[in-house]
Amino acid sequence: MGEWNDFYLAVASASAALTGLIFVGVSINLTKILSIRGLVDRALLSIVLLLTVLVLSILFLVPRQTVETEGFIILVGGTVSWLGIFRLDLNTIKNKEQPHLRQYFFNMLIDQLATIGFILAGIAMVANWPMSPYWIVPAIIVSIVKAVFDGWALLVEINR
Repeated sequence: MGEWNDFYLAVASASAALTGLIFVGVSINLTKILSIRGLVDRALLSIVLLLTVLVLSILFLVPRQTVETEGFIILVGGTVSWLGIFRLDLNTIKNKEQPHLRQYFFNMLIDQLATIGFILAGIAMVANWPMSPYWIVPAIIVSIVKAVFDGWALLVEINR
């Protein structure tokens, strides 16, 4: 898996920087975020997505791991992330007002695609399916894109 080192190094760096930006966005707009129901969970959700990408990328940089070992790591990390995000999504849906519910179901779908993507990649890697290391790439991309859109909402859209 040594040929993946540069990829995971870039992903770890990008997700660490984006996590920092989410923290800055939350701190700048903290009063407003705390006053709007559901935004704290949305901020936490984006941080969990980015931290999942960051932690998994760092763990994949550990030398001399087999594909199966990395698969187990991503399976456990993806499952923990999925459970946390699913709980946050359910909590947010419970507290959402009717006009915004449809939009949040779309957000929830994207969250689930990202985290279930990690679980599927882990299963593929543990089972040593062909091309299994590539299965993590869509989960990483969806997680980063979703977190960036959530970060945009917390930084810019909140002030409209």
